Amino acid sequence: MENSTQESQHQHQQNSITHEAPYPLYSLAISPSPTRSHHYRIAVGSFIETYNNRVDILSFDPETLSLKPLHPSLSFDHPYPPTKLMFHPTATSSSSTSPSNPNPNLLASSGDFIRLWDLRDHSIEPLCVLNNSKTSEFCAPLTSFDWNEVEPKRIGTCSIDTTCTVWDIERCVVETQLIAHDKEVYDIAWGEARVFASVSADGSVRIFDLRDKEHSTIIYESPQPDTPLLRLAWNKQDLRYMATILMDSNKVVILDIRSPTMPVAELERHKGSVNAISWAPQSARHICSAGDDTQALIWELPTVAGPNGIDPMSVYSAGSEINQLQWSAAVPDWIAIAFSNKMQLLKV
Repeated sequence: MENSTQESQHQHQQNSITHEAPYPLYSLAISPSPTRSHHYRIAVGSFIETYNNRVDILSFDPETLSLKPLHPSLSFDHPYPPTKLMFHPTATSSSSTSPSNPNPNLLASSGDFIRLWDLRDHSIEPLCVLNNSKTSEFCAPLTSFDWNEVEPKRIGTCSIDTTCTVWDIERCVVETQLIAHDKEVYDIAWGEARVFASVSADGSVRIFDLRDKEHSTIIYESPQPDTPLLRLAWNKQDLRYMATILMDSNKVVILDIRSPTMPVAELERHKGSVNAISWAPQSARHICSAGDDTQALIWELPTVAGPNGIDPMSVYSAGSEINQLQWSAAVPDWIAIAFSNKMQLLKV
């Protein structure tokens, strides 16, 4: 691993660092704060089409540009491929945690259920499994989830059974469950403490307010009926803006929730389907997208788009189709991408 890291640094003039796994990778997460040794933890999940999958915890030191697996006991088995991984939004390096700890060092994963893991210095302890199916051992797979940064006791999940569920993770109970869409729900994102949005195979972006559970607001629908929307990213620096992507489309659609139905911009420079999007954590006008064309593109959204569309401000080419990306809020100079059996950190 260290050899490949050194080669990667040399090859890319220290603009990228690569972790290579013995299996395909998909989900990834970067801790929002460093450990006591000033390293950041990165979780990467395998994508193996069997029950038995893995999550590895890596250590990243931005000062020395080192990326290496942490203690072997910090890799753990995971049922089914994790569809998403997230660290607690205010994770610390504390070694004593519990679901009721207001600032725990937790990792959450989705797959068949939401699972919470207590990430300690040299071990990972499973804390709880959030299972909303009381009547059956079977469950509808969770496609994604989002951790509420404003009120971190809340996690919102979405499922192929058309529902979105809001969990109170301090009490490990369901706060509310909504039939959110007419078809499978593929992604969910929190905006405010009690407001979230979701996208679905029914082709709509809908906003929900927990203070009025009977109603939702549709702010966008696919131009072609029933073209699924796969991903949703809410701009945390300016909550007026969202981004979404359509299935088998090279477009990133930028939405202004004040002007429903009509996108404020469409980013169309990818040469293949877009798979992932992530807003810059410290800029309201920058977004990264990645897709089947093996490219990660960084865009700066202009005040007014020109007649010929918008060109990306920078382009990075990976070794194969990019399936996932995350722009680190803790170290915003770095973007993580997952492709094939590699996780790569890109210096921006």
